[in-house]
Amino acid sequence: MKTILKTTLLILAIVAISLPAMAKKKLVRFTVSEPDAKIYVDGKLMGSGQLDITIPAYACVNVKVEKMGYLDGLIEFCNKSNYSPPPKTYFYQMEKDDAFDASEATDVANVDIEIKTSKKEDDAWKLLSQIITTYFDVIEVTDKNTGYLRTSWVVQTFKQKTIRTRLIVKLASTDPLAYKIKLVSELANSNQVSVKSDEMFKEWDRILRKYREVIREAQTRLGN
Repeated sequence: MKTILKTTLLILAIVAISLPAMAKKKLVRFTVSEPDAKIYVDGKLMGSGQLDITIPAYACVNVKVEKMGYLDGLIEFCNKSNYSPPPKTYFYQMEKDDAFDASEATDVANVDIEIKTSKKEDDAWKLLSQIITTYFDVIEVTDKNTGYLRTSWVVQTFKQKTIRTRLIVKLASTDPLAYKIKLVSELANSNQVSVKSDEMFKEWDRILRKYREVIREAQTRLGN
């Protein structure tokens, strides 16, 4: 009986000694390849470029790294049993955003651009249709009588984003003849989004480079 009691007390003593050791918070010196990248810890902006991150005992923290032109980084550090202990130092190499590299900032995205023309209505409409089908394969709606045309969405998927683009034409006036052209560019922050998931998309102030000339070409050729 005494032997069992001694063994029990010894186990309890070992547990009592080890628990405080396990309960210590951990510190990670976190460094990002881009010095001006923002570092968020559990959703709160905590610094840029480099940060000492405290991992409380028996807890995990989520670290997010952001910089325009780069893919977001998501890292989890845990200070729990059954998890690998957090490292003392951690270097995160950011990766270029392929959607950003394939696009350019512009002031013509998602706004009506009015184009006046001296051409006859039939000729102007035919020319507009020819220009648009050079950039978009499918015209979803077209009505020359009302001067309305809309292409189908064209979707392009990237590593972390989905971009959808379409073009809309509306008759602005008949005298002088003028059309409003809108290049709609929208972004969803996921690469697994259906084109029909409207709630996932928001207007984007950039356009994919393959559409960069469609407005300019319409202005130039209709204006002659």
